[in-house]
Amino acid sequence: MTIKLGFVIAEFNRDLTFQMEMLGEEHAKFLGAEVVEKILVPGVYDMPLAIKKLCEREDIDAVITIGIVIEGATQHDEIVVQHAARKITDLSLEYNKPVTLGIAGPGMTRMEAHQRVDYAKRAVEAAVKLVQRL
Repeated sequence: MTIKLGFVIAEFNRDLTFQMEMLGEEHAKFLGAEVVEKILVPGVYDMPLAIKKLCEREDIDAVITIGIVIEGATQHDEIVVQHAARKITDLSLEYNKPVTLGIAGPGMTRMEAHQRVDYAKRAVEAAVKLVQRL
């Protein structure tokens, strides 16, 4: 059985999330999984509704979130990631499907974000392992 994945990708910092998307998709293929749907959303905070739509689909076994949240002058980055991560966990439990956190941040500079594009790869790996083991 091929594991079917959905990606929810933030457009904010798209130069970095595009790299993450490509790494995630490549790793999914390496693991024998297939990305069957991708939804682009404006930012990390906007992910929950798209995640919910993918979780409702019977042809998707797990959802991977892909995003970058870079530190700003205020604590906005912390609020964005805290609320998104909480809702991502809630949706995983509500739909009984893995929804993994491929979001780098908060508290990162743009340079640090470049060094963390592999978070998407890790999130794909976690999703595939969870589907196999559960």
